[in-house]
Amino acid sequence: MIFKRKIYEELLQWKRTDEGRTAVLIQGARRVGKSTIAEKFAANEYETYILVDFAACSTEIRDLFNDVSDLNRIFMRLQLEYGTELKERKSAIIFDEVQLAPKARQAIKYLVKDGRYDYIETGSLISIRKNVKNILIPSEEVKLHMYPMDYEEFKWALGDTATIKLLQNCFNGRTSLGDATNRKLMRDFRLYMLVGGMPQAVSAYLETNNLEKVDSVKRSIITLYEDDFNKIDQSGNISKMFRQIPAQLTSNANRYLTWRATDGTRNSNLAELISEMKESMVVNMAYHANDPSAGMALHQAPDKYKMFVGDTGLFVTLAFWDKKFTDNTIYHKLLSDKLNADLGYVYENVIAQMLKAAGHELYYYTFPTDSGKHNYEVDFLIADEDKVSPVEVKSSGYKAHASLDAFCGKFSARIKNKYLIYTKDMRKEADMLYMPVYMTMFL
Repeated sequence: MIFKRKIYEELLQWKRTDEGRTAVLIQGARRVGKSTIAEKFAANEYETYILVDFAACSTEIRDLFNDVSDLNRIFMRLQLEYGTELKERKSAIIFDEVQLAPKARQAIKYLVKDGRYDYIETGSLISIRKNVKNILIPSEEVKLHMYPMDYEEFKWALGDTATIKLLQNCFNGRTSLGDATNRKLMRDFRLYMLVGGMPQAVSAYLETNNLEKVDSVKRSIITLYEDDFNKIDQSGNISKMFRQIPAQLTSNANRYLTWRATDGTRNSNLAELISEMKESMVVNMAYHANDPSAGMALHQAPDKYKMFVGDTGLFVTLAFWDKKFTDNTIYHKLLSDKLNADLGYVYENVIAQMLKAAGHELYYYTFPTDSGKHNYEVDFLIADEDKVSPVEVKSSGYKAHASLDAFCGKFSARIKNKYLIYTKDMRKEADMLYMPVYMTMFL
């Protein structure tokens, strides 16, 4: 299935404004739909296009880009190989999985300068050092980040184009929805949490309406990720850290403890591997903000962070990896909110995913209580004009929010808005907005 994706509008904007002066690189994790959207865009917006899949093309085609002194020869070979006529300023060439052909990526500089055609690149794990260390990264490259389907895209896939617009109006007007409506909306949202936003998983759900089949697809994607990790890290530490994400979040530690995941390996020895995990976009990183203010990036702690799975559907499968699904019992209990387990960490992961998709970098903050025996922790901080807005996540009880209160007392002059995200209906009390989790996308 080909789904409607928001990045299509970004591609249109690039085409209209740059008019061939740059190439566009769609960067994202494996299986988020990069190749599909690139080909759909080329088919719709150009008279002809050629898709060069560097994961499947011949060695001869890959080697074409080792020597770019004769572009006419390259274009002739491509047209003959793919049986497609290229038309000046009316055709596009797609370099799919371009990280597998570093010389082709380097050639973008000269192809763009030539000006005859538009170029769309897609890439996964694009910044792995061994794939770029010997080439000149083209400055003529515009990067677009593609994430798993967000909640609105998921609703579009289900044929619902109205709900999110209505929820946006309710959020803007701070309008409550009523308990019965909220319960239905939460059930709908939990389906998104379980299926996730990987297009293959969404397709499996739409085709079969069977969550066991969906889980099988997600397991295959996780296995694919781990195969990729093992290719770049033969120690297996990246795979271990990825697998440990649910357990680390459940432990309530104020940071990701790498030594627990990697049999004692020090954080300093894993810095490059952690950087590659982040750049792969398979995970979302939230850094500790040492000085919570509008310029949090200037004061983040590079060695104090939390790690979330980029797609919450994959997170759920990782969390229950120890049980092979022979039926849908766990999924149905999760969907009905009846599973006897603390699901706070699942909500925390999906909120991280939604904030990231909305364009926020992820930060959190911890500080000691007055007794010094425990720490307060604010789950997320988002930059809000020249101030910050703290976000606390509650999956069950919500009347006590000591960490949020203490933070706002400590940094009162820096606070723009105060948000508590939970599973109940939206309401406002004093200067606190209580909002259901599915409205996180509007922050």
